[in-house]
Amino acid sequence: MADVSQQQVETALKEVIDPYLEQDMVAAKAVKKITVDGGKVTVDVVLGYPAKGYVATLAAKLKEKVSAIAGVKDATVNVSFSIAAHGVQKGVKPIEGVKNIIAIASGKGGVGKSTVAVNLALALSAEGATVGILDADIYGPSQPTMLGAKMKPESKDGKSLEPIMSYHLQSMSIGYLVDEETPMIWRGPMVTQALEQLLRDTNWKDLDYLIVDLPPGTGDVQLTLAQKVPVTGAVIVTTPQDIALLDARKGLKMFEKVDIPVIGVIENMSTHICSKCGHEEHIFGTGGGERMSEQNDVDFLGSLPLDMRIRVETDSGKPTVVADPECRISQIYRDIARRVAAKLSLRKKDFSAKFPSIVIQNT
Repeated sequence: MADVSQQQVETALKEVIDPYLEQDMVAAKAVKKITVDGGKVTVDVVLGYPAKGYVATLAAKLKEKVSAIAGVKDATVNVSFSIAAHGVQKGVKPIEGVKNIIAIASGKGGVGKSTVAVNLALALSAEGATVGILDADIYGPSQPTMLGAKMKPESKDGKSLEPIMSYHLQSMSIGYLVDEETPMIWRGPMVTQALEQLLRDTNWKDLDYLIVDLPPGTGDVQLTLAQKVPVTGAVIVTTPQDIALLDARKGLKMFEKVDIPVIGVIENMSTHICSKCGHEEHIFGTGGGERMSEQNDVDFLGSLPLDMRIRVETDSGKPTVVADPECRISQIYRDIARRVAAKLSLRKKDFSAKFPSIVIQNT
């Protein structure tokens, strides 16, 4: 009987399409090593996105395909993940301690963007990434309430701030620095300066992803973000309602204009499930987010229901993903988190940190 070849193993692996990368492991360059020793085959797969809740499923699928090859007596498939830094806009300085920055935006207020941002950050963390969240809404900071964190940040050197830790998440917000009853009566330049300081003067510690929860609209803060902050990609949050979609499109076009890639669209409040009878209803219309994704050639990342639990848990300072990690809503968030990170992993990597800086001296 002929020995098993590496080519046969590769062909078998190609039969499994990753639902998040939307391609097979070989095409995604995730297969790092194939060892064939007679009838014993070992495959090492390294994903570019956090997938703690998915690696076992993927490993089982791949093992099944490899085991089916004639002559294979023992198949071992190891699946792990490693998160790289990816490219950002030209001419923008990277931020120390942060690999990737993901901006969460919406064209208008009231679509549940901050709730999506905090649950997405927690879902990425649950999947095995080191995650931070920056509340970029200076006028209406909501992350301290959502994370149940009311303390003031420490400063060890009098210049920089230590991020507040809550549910394994590093966070920073103007809400930690001012009384929650105090309105921020500031003009645009002060707001953008505050945002830059919060971002650059926080001692972020080895973050794989920093989620930036943007205020709604396409104004000063968004422009500062585009010009001065190294953003890896943006996610647009909308509801299926036509008015919300109209504004979400403006947000999408804004990112295109400033050369920030849009990772995709999340549709929030897609359906309402009655807490009394379980009847499901599309209150705000149906399929709007998917249509918008198709028309603008960006990925549809998933849809979330309008559920009272999400509101109650987030308002009480314990968002759904940590309040009930096994519930359907938490699983949807984790699925979306894997999809966001997977789409990001396919983008150009940033190798600037690996290159030595060259200094020319006159001697």
